[in-house]
Amino acid sequence: MDLQLTGKRVLVTGGTRGIGRAIVEGFLDEGALVGFCSRNADDVAAAEAALAERGTVAGTCVDVADAAGLKAWVAASAQRFGGLDVVVANVSALAIPDTDENWETSLNVDLMHTVRLVKAALPHLEQSDAACIVAISSVSGRESDFASGPYGVAKTAIVGYLHGLAIQLAEKGIRAVTVSPGNTYFDGGVWAGIERDNPALYQMAVGLNPTGHMGAPEDIAAPVVFVASPRASRISGANILVDGALTRGIQF
Repeated sequence: MDLQLTGKRVLVTGGTRGIGRAIVEGFLDEGALVGFCSRNADDVAAAEAALAERGTVAGTCVDVADAAGLKAWVAASAQRFGGLDVVVANVSALAIPDTDENWETSLNVDLMHTVRLVKAALPHLEQSDAACIVAISSVSGRESDFASGPYGVAKTAIVGYLHGLAIQLAEKGIRAVTVSPGNTYFDGGVWAGIERDNPALYQMAVGLNPTGHMGAPEDIAAPVVFVASPRASRISGANILVDGALTRGIQF
């Protein structure tokens, strides 16, 4: 199926590794022009070099917690690509323990970077004939689990924010979709660290999933790319679970 993404202009926050990297790769493979950001300049440079052969890609060192820096990146990317069609808010602070600092960090990084990305991108998305906003939430935003607290609440707020955007922006032809991954394993990721440092928790998490294993970044990226594409033009306001049947609640 042609997803009709050739030449579409896409921004992804947190694109150097894990789910974000797989999302960047997925859009590039569909012929999109992709800009991504991350905090570490060396990681950005390495990812940009590795991805260059897949298509038109531009990496920028940006801390999404820096409101001014995030806004400037969006503006510069829109100028570079001649507009924007899709933005993907992917970055998470993964601040799970219940501390005041983690509450502030989760709200600023997970939630507010999504809000700021949308606000900065909206003038450009309004000029697109295939505009879509995608935010990465989590099953922890769908159901209470061990990550309830700063992380889970921020992820729940993202789902609510995107649903509201879908209604508010529908008349402008802009879609908004949340994608909520289940446990996703990759080298250097949070679950690889838990496997090493807390094997009992890791085995419990694996055991909860009916598939008997965790997902991979590519498993999450594929539905992200699809729902952002013109082929998914009637999908807006949805929270798409990508969790291998992990969550138990029936989603109406």
